[in-house]
Amino acid sequence: MTEARQTRILTGIDPRSWEHPADRAALNALRKIPIFDEVLRAVFGFFGEKPLRLAFLSASVRVSPTQFGRVHRLYGEACRALDAAPCPLYVRQDVTFNAFAYGMQKPFIVITSATVDALDDDELRFILGHEIGHVMSGHTLYLTMMTVLYQLATMGFPIVGLAARAVLAALLEWHRKAELSCDRAGILAVQDPQPAMRTMLKFAGGASDDVNLADFLAQAEEYRETGDLADQVFKVLNVLALTHPAPVIRVAEMRTWFESGAYERIVAGDYTRRGEPEPAYAQDLSAAAASYRDSARETFANAQQAARRVVDSFRQGFSGPR
Repeated sequence: MTEARQTRILTGIDPRSWEHPADRAALNALRKIPIFDEVLRAVFGFFGEKPLRLAFLSASVRVSPTQFGRVHRLYGEACRALDAAPCPLYVRQDVTFNAFAYGMQKPFIVITSATVDALDDDELRFILGHEIGHVMSGHTLYLTMMTVLYQLATMGFPIVGLAARAVLAALLEWHRKAELSCDRAGILAVQDPQPAMRTMLKFAGGASDDVNLADFLAQAEEYRETGDLADQVFKVLNVLALTHPAPVIRVAEMRTWFESGAYERIVAGDYTRRGEPEPAYAQDLSAAAASYRDSARETFANAQQAARRVVDSFRQGFSGPR
């Protein structure tokens, strides 16, 4: 077991302090699409929050002092570091490495048993802090809807035609960038970059002792040296329809963030507090890479048209949320 480290409580920290500029720009663009939230809430209303929660949690164990006590302790430590109110946390039996935060009005977090077993304490704090970051940033509505639409699309459900697939593509584009934001939240929960990078190494190659973090970091450096990650990699990921950036890319983005000095400033207490005025949308958009801005305009213009078509589909095929 990793020895518990002393971490600074980031009192009143606002998630804007760690959010990746491309994440903020993408989410703001999504929220500004007319009736986009209406579409998502209509889908959620059709299925209902309670059935979705039961579907996710029926085979999971709720974490408590007497259930997965180690996870409970580390979750409390991560919440304290980020000054976050805890939401329900569950462990689900699964052989894959994964964790997620879902829910619309009542967020909850699920982590797989394989992740719990494979990670040491600091690595697990990183993962839990990552998911807390999703909750604090208000991502859970969009994550839940992305998952529902993704599952319906793979099943060929008639509600998910070409229009809804375009909306799903916009959500996937945003989610890959949101993952970069929440990696930063996870690092701030631990306040040490090494566990985050070790976790990415395990996600990439499994929980093997026959790996070398320094070589993995050198591999990540190759990506940084090739140029603008958003331009050269995210477009490929769009074609592949992946939900997460590849681990090597995530490590490269982490290192860029460290080297910018932002991490040290936050830990030293220089961060945005909750309740401070929101920056203008134009500021968020201009902070994102120029290549992302160009692709975002095209992606979300298509999504806006798709959202209108999905609403028309709902009106024709359904009398309303059930």
